[in-house]
Amino acid sequence: MQRFLILLGLVLLVLGLLWPLLQKSGLGRLPGDILVRRENFTFYFPITTSILLSLLFSLLWWLFRR
Repeated sequence: MQRFLILLGLVLLVLGLLWPLLQKSGLGRLPGDILVRRENFTFYFPITTSILLSLLFSLLWWLFRR
């Protein structure tokens, strides 16, 4: 459990440091992400980005568990 928490903290740290680069790459604005803008309301649901990140994290989890 300790190793997992340390690894999770390091991954979050790296993602936080790379966040400006990730935004420039288009992550979060992929086709399939839902964005609804109204006069006083904005709804954003990054479904495609969530699926892509889920697949990536599942692959990484599978590789570390081997």
